[in-house]
Amino acid sequence: MAENEQQVPVKNKVEIKDSGPCKKKISITIPEETIKKEADEQYDALSKDAVIPGFRRGRAPRRLLEKRFGKETAEQVKLKLIADATANALEENELDYLRDPDIDYEKIELPESGDLALEFEVEVRPEFDLPKLEDIPVDKPKLEVEDEQVNRELEQLQKYSGVWAPREDGSIEPDDQVIADATLKIEDVEEEEKLDNIEIYVRTNGYVGAVPVETLDKLLVGAKAGDTKETTVEVPKTYFREDYRGKKIDVKVKIKDIKFLKPAPIDENFLSRFGVENKEELREKITENLQNNIEQQARSNMKEQIHKYLLDNTKFDLPMDIVADQATTMLQRQYANLFSQGLPKEKIEENIQQLQASSEEQAKEQLKTYFIMDKVAKQLDIEVTEEELNGHIAQLALQRRQRPERLREQMAANGTLSQFKLQVREDKCVNKILESAKINEVKPKKTSKKAKKADKKTTKKTNKKKSRVEKKDKKTTKKKTKK
Repeated sequence: MAENEQQVPVKNKVEIKDSGPCKKKISITIPEETIKKEADEQYDALSKDAVIPGFRRGRAPRRLLEKRFGKETAEQVKLKLIADATANALEENELDYLRDPDIDYEKIELPESGDLALEFEVEVRPEFDLPKLEDIPVDKPKLEVEDEQVNRELEQLQKYSGVWAPREDGSIEPDDQVIADATLKIEDVEEEEKLDNIEIYVRTNGYVGAVPVETLDKLLVGAKAGDTKETTVEVPKTYFREDYRGKKIDVKVKIKDIKFLKPAPIDENFLSRFGVENKEELREKITENLQNNIEQQARSNMKEQIHKYLLDNTKFDLPMDIVADQATTMLQRQYANLFSQGLPKEKIEENIQQLQASSEEQAKEQLKTYFIMDKVAKQLDIEVTEEELNGHIAQLALQRRQRPERLREQMAANGTLSQFKLQVREDKCVNKILESAKINEVKPKKTSKKAKKADKKTTKKTNKKKSRVEKKDKKTTKKKTKK
């Protein structure tokens, strides 16, 4: 009986106290008996392999081993005891810690006699209750596609399928394309910069060559071929081209040709591009696309309402150290993005200073959303399988015109794969909550902002297509000019 009692290991004494938001202070006392036992095991293992002059392997006395290997063995004993004690304390007390505790091992010394005491802090997952996830009131805007929207979209389709044609009256109008010779007299530069047969698009904020010209439309509208227009611009100090940055530039434009974007006629060739036989079918197709956009916009709006409901009705403190780390990571990511865009250092620092003020609040909201959605996923038993993840990556790859496996490799390499998986899980959670939500269809006001947003989305897509047409025509014009 006595022998059995001696074999029962002596437990460490563990004390846990709150030391701040989502933070626990853990005090551990490792008994002297445990220290001696670990030391005996270390020396037993050492004696089997140690070679001491005058003694056969495994026969060297303990005092000689302690004299020669005492310092190294004591360090190994200390590290093993602390590692085991820390892991056991966290596991036995079921602490859901966010990252490994930061323990300064060098400051902890193994006592020659007596117990070993250590203290450390650990950040733990916040504890909170979720609000009710069923019957959440959600407003769904009841929007319908109007003839006016269809007409605008049809006009845009005609424009981006159109061609640049000479303007018959020869007078420049907004959004025209001008072929011109230009000269740039840059401040502190003796020689003028000459640009021949360049294309200038008549817009509010346009460019002559690479020089930005505000109210370019006011300068050029009304002018005719053969006219010369002059202006002086002050280039911003943060401009991407260093040779223009912060300088005054005298701009002279000699107009040679004027073109306008002539919309494509609704003929057989135009209709065939969209896989329809007549104008009525095309209008039906446009209506269907606009309705899909409206539905997506409404769905997005409802998801935002769910997010707001969860954030507003879930209260808990956040670990400030992790908030600070998250804010720093966000700023580093923003810096890398701005740097990759080719912005000068001064402009990057200006942007970072602006972002710094809001980064902490953004970090808090991101972290809070993560903890809430993580708990929602567990409560609703929602997971993302590899098949689902690959399916979402395939959709994204299709949009980017990449191979799915290649995109996945890139995401794994740059660290965005795990974040993407969390986003997919979050979307699944919100969709599940919407299944049981109380959807209330509401009629928008006459000047509905949401309807305008849906229109803006369509306009943005059209403008992108229009931009691609302009680039194509730009190349064509250059070829003709060379000839």
